[in-house]
Amino acid sequence: MVVKWCGAALLVTFLLGLQGCTPQPTPNQLQIVKERQVLRVGTLMNPTSFYYDHEVEQGFEYELAQRFARRMGVEVRMVPRFDVADLFALLQRGEVDIVAAGLDETANRRELFRFGPPYDEISHKLIFKQGSRQRPRDWAQVDDGEIVVVQGSSHEEFLRALEDEFPDLKWRSTSDHDAVELMRMVDREEIDYTIADSNQLEVQRRAHPGLSVAFTTQRELQVAWALKSTSDDSLYAAVIEYFGEVRDSGRLAYLKEKHFGHVKQFNYVTTSLFIDAVEQQLPKYIDLFKQHSGELDWRLLAAISYQESLWNPRAVSPTGVRGMMMLTLPTAKAMGVKSRLNAEQSIRGGARYFERMLQRIPARIPEPDRTWFALAAYNIGFGHLEDARVLTERQGGNPDRWLDVKQRLPLLRQKQFYRQTKFGFARGDEPVTYVGNIRRFYDTLKWLDEQGRL
Repeated sequence: MVVKWCGAALLVTFLLGLQGCTPQPTPNQLQIVKERQVLRVGTLMNPTSFYYDHEVEQGFEYELAQRFARRMGVEVRMVPRFDVADLFALLQRGEVDIVAAGLDETANRRELFRFGPPYDEISHKLIFKQGSRQRPRDWAQVDDGEIVVVQGSSHEEFLRALEDEFPDLKWRSTSDHDAVELMRMVDREEIDYTIADSNQLEVQRRAHPGLSVAFTTQRELQVAWALKSTSDDSLYAAVIEYFGEVRDSGRLAYLKEKHFGHVKQFNYVTTSLFIDAVEQQLPKYIDLFKQHSGELDWRLLAAISYQESLWNPRAVSPTGVRGMMMLTLPTAKAMGVKSRLNAEQSIRGGARYFERMLQRIPARIPEPDRTWFALAAYNIGFGHLEDARVLTERQGGNPDRWLDVKQRLPLLRQKQFYRQTKFGFARGDEPVTYVGNIRRFYDTLKWLDEQGRL
């Protein structure tokens, strides 16, 4: 009996020894990320991808990556760089898991890296300073200056491919400046031309309206996340599944609207006049906006006032609204305003009225949509806004999402829709334009403030 037990014990020991010698399977990329509990994301530090706002991480790519990380149950760690080449080097060395920086796929990049599903489409534009030269219509006419692009960018790759066809084209690449800096250098006429992504150009034009498009150099370029090229499909598959989810759920469209929806419409005259007014008119009233803003951002209050009256305290509309904040007589009385043409009273009354609109928006609606809804209510009235939200829900949209409601607001002009509402006809397209304008003015004021120009 003892002999049998000893034999069995030796057999178990032998088998355990064999098991210890058997190599354990290597964890795949997805497992490594989950075990690490951190998704490392390489990105560019710029206004369209990733930046800090009062030490808080912000940006379109940041929000996309953060949601992907949460889906996997891990934290996100953004690894910002100022150079595209640095990002791809990090990815090649395995120091980041993905690169999310609004980068377009190119033939060279596809040979070296793996790209996820496209989530945006951009174009490239040749940029010059308006009024500095005759606008060139094609490459043959770009003969009066030098083009400067970022080293390692797809713009450099594109220009290199043009050299045989246009050997006299003057251009160079630089690692000393990023794409945003190059656009600002064009605006200051420190360089002649640069090439810019359409998204970045739209954002920069809010503060630099003199940036003008000569012509589109490339169209319909797909933007996607980049991953290391490997036979391991685990993380790649997770990225594909994630983008399918955010596209189907409407979350991707929501993030695009949040970050870029208000910058698509650019008007050179409007933007130039606004920046002139910031320099000429705003200094007279800036202390009043700060004094009476309360819990509001004074720059938002100033943006509302500019949209309403162009910062003219004696502004009067044909419908009878007056003053800096264009208050109706009943609203002015309710807010304790005795003279609508008194700048301080108007600003104080408008601030309190906007706060009241914010308080009436359902608490479940998060920022920034909460603010956009309150702005629409300030413009068109809370009742009409509620009509549009009800209509949105009837049509299968989300009544708590500005992206969905702003598509239905213009329907309040049409009898087939407003006859179903409580408050009837309304010029529903106006609050859509109103909110978009204020968002642009507000963004410009924030940027100017951060630059120390207010």
